[in-house]
Amino acid sequence: MPRYALPCSLALLTALYGHACLAQTTAVFPHEQADLHALAAAPDEAQLRNTITTLVGFGTRHTLSDTTSHTRGIGAARRWVQSRFQAISHDCGGCLEIVTPSQVFTGKRVPKPTEVMDIVAIKRGSSDPQRVIVMTGHLDSRVSDVMNATSDAPGANDDASGVAALMEAARLLSKQDNRATLVFAALSGEEQGLYGGKVLADYAKAQGWQVETDLNNDIVGNSRGQNGVRDNTTVRVFSEGTRSTETPEQAKARNYFGGEVDSPSRNIARYMASLADQYLPDLHVRMIYRTDRYGRGGDQVPFLEAGYPAVRVTKGHEDYTHQHQDLREEHGVKYGDTIDGIDFRYLARVTALNTITMASLARAPAPPSHVAVNGALATDTTLSWQKVAGAAGYRVHWRDTTAPQWQYGRNVGDVDRYVLKDVVIDDWFFGVSAVSADGYESPAVFPGDAGSFAVPAAR
Repeated sequence: MPRYALPCSLALLTALYGHACLAQTTAVFPHEQADLHALAAAPDEAQLRNTITTLVGFGTRHTLSDTTSHTRGIGAARRWVQSRFQAISHDCGGCLEIVTPSQVFTGKRVPKPTEVMDIVAIKRGSSDPQRVIVMTGHLDSRVSDVMNATSDAPGANDDASGVAALMEAARLLSKQDNRATLVFAALSGEEQGLYGGKVLADYAKAQGWQVETDLNNDIVGNSRGQNGVRDNTTVRVFSEGTRSTETPEQAKARNYFGGEVDSPSRNIARYMASLADQYLPDLHVRMIYRTDRYGRGGDQVPFLEAGYPAVRVTKGHEDYTHQHQDLREEHGVKYGDTIDGIDFRYLARVTALNTITMASLARAPAPPSHVAVNGALATDTTLSWQKVAGAAGYRVHWRDTTAPQWQYGRNVGDVDRYVLKDVVIDDWFFGVSAVSADGYESPAVFPGDAGSFAVPAAR
């Protein structure tokens, strides 16, 4: 991409950066990417339909169901997903490493020790392999009684749709460049206690992964709500406001200086919304300022508890007659999560959102670290940060304290400090992003512990 030279003078750089001009400074600019436009149009409805049809065909995928049958139960479903990942890997010359981390659990919904296994495909990054972008969906299904492991539980939308989306994203991204590592994970045990998410979060810790985010896709295939509203242009992205791992000292600072709406997860949600505006004009990301739906949860929660940024991606309007229901008809209402409730066009658009998000994050540099802001008793605001590998420049952002999205941005070159002249620190929230030489931008980072993408040290 072209670079734009900034005037280089001692007075200018001293005013802006606080150091002398030692070399000509250049600024790189984030810009639209033809590859992302192509990926936005790439998800194949036939592929998505095939995956959901096959998963529904296993009868039930309950976590406590049969693991030895070749045609029914969670074991057969896991082996089929593994075989599909192997086929995708074969087509890209062995680009995927497939692992099956597992743990044995006993709990309120798991009355006897049961192995919970995830099927995970890993595409290693070319230059930043320890930085990891994760996409998850859960394989297991259920009916009205969460302990019923034998009745048919198709789970077409909850959550064969999420598994179909991540498998299609894996297929599309398998032959694409990714500087950071991409992980596509079909989890088990969600309905019994979010166990599959814990298995993968623990695996990430053990592997030393620097997880930049988990995009958890759960119930993403139906565009009709229980109230009859049909909306195939809205997807909700839930994100926590303050970090699950926040200490009392960090909470005190955040309560005073701000950051309650600027966790790294929240800035991932903003990132997704911005990408949708740019590349998916027929899909609107509705950011929800909650970790999950009221009183409910998903596999992103164990990632948050481990200190990793994570969001939940889910349909715009839910239909509870098609979730956690025995297959039946009562008073003219059909209950059950069957494939006839899937809107494959809508699912393809949600898949596209995930695909371009993973591609953009994996090609951009890591988010800047140690972002700080100063400016008390001053008319200017000073931002500083630690540079990250792969960044050719940086961009500073600011917005009104009540604005949901970043309103203003400025490309500032390959520096680690910038002074916003005549922008008073008291009136705005601030962030810093990193930009690659070819114009891919990281998520913005809010200053301090509240916004840091770094995983907190174990206490």
